[in-house]
Amino acid sequence: MAKKVITFGEVMMRLSPPGYSKFAQATSFELAYGGGEANVAISLAYLGMKAAHVTRFPDNALGKAATQFLRKHWLSTEHVFYGGDMLGKYFLEKGAVHRPSEVIYEREGSSFSLIAPGMVDWEAVLKDADWFHWTGITPAISEGAAMCCLEGIKTANRMGVKVSGDINSRKNMWKFGKSMQEVMPELVQNCDVVISSSRGIREIFGLGKAGDRFRTLAEQLMYTFPRIEKVVGKTRKSISASHQQIHGKMWDGEKYVKTERLNITHVIDRVGTGDAFAAGLIYGLLHYGDIEALKFASAACALKHTLPGDANMVSLENVLSLMQGDTSGAIRR
Repeated sequence: MAKKVITFGEVMMRLSPPGYSKFAQATSFELAYGGGEANVAISLAYLGMKAAHVTRFPDNALGKAATQFLRKHWLSTEHVFYGGDMLGKYFLEKGAVHRPSEVIYEREGSSFSLIAPGMVDWEAVLKDADWFHWTGITPAISEGAAMCCLEGIKTANRMGVKVSGDINSRKNMWKFGKSMQEVMPELVQNCDVVISSSRGIREIFGLGKAGDRFRTLAEQLMYTFPRIEKVVGKTRKSISASHQQIHGKMWDGEKYVKTERLNITHVIDRVGTGDAFAAGLIYGLLHYGDIEALKFASAACALKHTLPGDANMVSLENVLSLMQGDTSGAIRR
């Protein structure tokens, strides 16, 4: 039977000027929906897994439209619930060549930010699940979101469901009175798999020092939080906004592995590429060994760069083909 994954987090409306126009040039906006954790769930659904997203929308036409977006992309929405008045939004100006992308958020006071402990029946949500995934964005939104996330993680622990957290630091998001250094350790200590960066591990947990290798910091993180089985990251070299190079890396407590570098020469949309990596890693760890899982994650991440929008709507066949070395992009008939 297909494995089942549950994700938890905010879904926002994404508004972008057409093509690569700047905000000042726009007379209209292209509309899509996205959120880190939902992006992971959608990616996994397209890979053939069962996936459900837990979130909160306003009980109005925009909330229902966002729900329909999730359903359109094969997600179960039985754990979507409604309340509050506002759907979170973000505005994206896509960069090109040497001009970087720019993002402006409007999420304060959103329906999801007003979520509170006890609103989610986590035992019902996680019944029959194989994996629960969250990101460091969710606990940064509000104290209620952080506490709800912790409820989900602890329930998953009790029920024997694997937990992954993608925890790269975004310190400018923490505005509700607590810092990421105060909140994140309790969440992370209950994770089985952690996705992060050297900088994230240093800034959130105060481990290591500038210049330490990822492997060294991953060892320290696993020593600090013994439940963690794997610490995973990706290295990105940005040649320009349109040309990126990536490879994955993993420390499992005994060995360090990394993938070959993938060269992405024509970036269509960089948003959601980290989520595509996380989804690929989850799929890989549920189906393959460590190095194959890491290769799968890197291939999925690379393919997301070729798609507009937040989610990685590529097939299992697409990812396996690139994972096995086919970079031709040849037409399939």
